[in-house]
Parts: sequence; structure tokens; C-alpha cells
Amino acid sequence: MIRYSLKRLLTAIPVLWIAITVCFFVLRLAPGGPFDGERPLPQTVKDNLAAHYNLDKPLVSQYLIYVGNVAKGDLGPSFITEDFTVSEQIAIGLPYTLKLGGLAFVFSIIVGVSAGIYGALNRNALSDYALASLILAGLVVPNFLVAPVFQLIFGLKLEWFPVGGWGDGSVRFLILPISVLSLPHIARISRLMRGSMIEALNTNFIRTARSKGLSDRAIVWRHALRPALTPIVSYLGPAASYLLTGSLVVESIFGIPGIGRYFISAALNRDYGMVLGTVIFYMVLIMILNLLVDIFYSWLDPRVRTQ
Repeated sequence: MIRYSLKRLLTAIPVLWIAITVCFFVLRLAPGGPFDGERPLPQTVKDNLAAHYNLDKPLVSQYLIYVGNVAKGDLGPSFITEDFTVSEQIAIGLPYTLKLGGLAFVFSIIVGVSAGIYGALNRNALSDYALASLILAGLVVPNFLVAPVFQLIFGLKLEWFPVGGWGDGSVRFLILPISVLSLPHIARISRLMRGSMIEALNTNFIRTARSKGLSDRAIVWRHALRPALTPIVSYLGPAASYLLTGSLVVESIFGIPGIGRYFISAALNRDYGMVLGTVIFYMVLIMILNLLVDIFYSWLDPRVRTQ
């Protein structure tokens, strides 16, 4: 397992390098720059800023300097926020993003798996069709449309929850953003769970368990759940990455001071350093999460063996 993990980490390095290269040149070659505001700066000031951030050097030299700094663990300065480096801004917003994404991740698994099991045990019933319709709606409607609707209904109309902000970080302030962020993943997990549970319940060892007189609850929790979770585990890696990247929009809508807020502001202001640093951070985090999911997958299903 250690050899497999090291191999996966080594193969991730070229992927990360290609992503950094593509993002770097796309940002640099796009029209405009970080110092092109509504009020133009004097040319002398612009030249001094360009020299300070190495923007006066050839593009290839800028790229080599940046890659060398990244290899040392330095994500560079922010072009807009002079008081903080990119690493410092990510460190400030990371706890908020991880708390939001982590709670949404756990909530998606619990609700999605429960809904999938319920649908499998009540297959073709009216409640199964109603649940499937509700799940389909959560899958189709994008979160940037669901968020304002939830804010209007549950925040302004019913006044159950705050419409935005972090507040004291309690669950009351996080229920709406967690719900919005989790909806599409609850839908996908429940659909996967329903299909895999139906397949597991029709296997021979489940028929044997039924012939022994075990109750449906014992059959599900002791025998069918573990093999039915196999496709769910394979989806957890992409789900974690979707939750982290999807939180960029949700954080901006609900005013949560996470990494997403910094990223949106940096993208609008053409802050090369912050945009690239955020992309690199997310890619590394996603690669680690996918590796952990692969390891857990091989533990869950003994038939899976890493070569």
C-alpha cells in the first residue's frame, strides 16, 4: 500500500506541473492586467510595480521564477492585497472553507445514503417516486439559483435562518449554505446507493441470509451495506473536489470569509498570484483526497488489489 501511495503521488507531480503551466500562460496572455483599474496609474508607477512583481521580464523568465518559487513552497505575493501573501490569505480563509465543505460532505453522505437505502427498500412505491423527483430537482437546479431562493424563503420570508454571514460560526448560520452546497451531491449519492443496494439485495448471499430468518434491518446493516457502499466510495473523491470548488460560489453568495471569496475577488481584479495560488492549493488538496479514497476503496472491497 505504501508503494502504491508513493507511485500515485509521483504520477500526480506531472499533472500538477501541466495545470500550473496552463493556468500561468492563460492568465498572462489574457488582455488586461492587475494594475489596469478605472483610474489609470502614472506610467512611472506602473513600471515600478511591474519591476517589483517581475512583470517587466520576458514571459518565459516569469514562468521559470514562479515555478521555482512554487517548488520551494512559496506561492508568491498577492498583486492586490499588499499586506498579505497568497499563502497567508489561503491560511486565513482555509478554516472557514474546510468547515463548510466538511460539514456539507458529511451531510451529503448521511442523507444521500439514507435516501438511497429507503428507495431500494421501497422500490416502485409512491414514496420512492416522490423521493426520486425531489432528488432529480436537486440535481438539475444549479446552486447559484437555489441559494437566492433559499435565502428568500427560509431567511427573509420565514426568518428561520440568517441569509448570510459567518456570525459566531454556529450551525444556525451554516444550515442554508450547507444545504445549498449538498443538494446535488445528495442526489448523486442517493441514486448510486439505491441502484447498488438493489443489486446487493438480489445477490446469493443475501438470499442465504433471508433463508436463515434474519430481519430486513439485519440483512441491510450486516450484509448488504458494505458491498453496496463500494460505488459510493469511488464517488467520494470527485464529490469532495466538487464540494470544495462549489464552495467558491456559495461562499460568495452567503458572504462566508473562506478561500472562495478571495478567489472571486482575485479573478475580478486579475490578481495573478492569488488565482494561481488558489488553483494550486485546490489541486493538491483534491489529489490527496482522491488518494485517500482509493486507499479506503481497496480496504472496503477485498477483491480490489492495487498493482
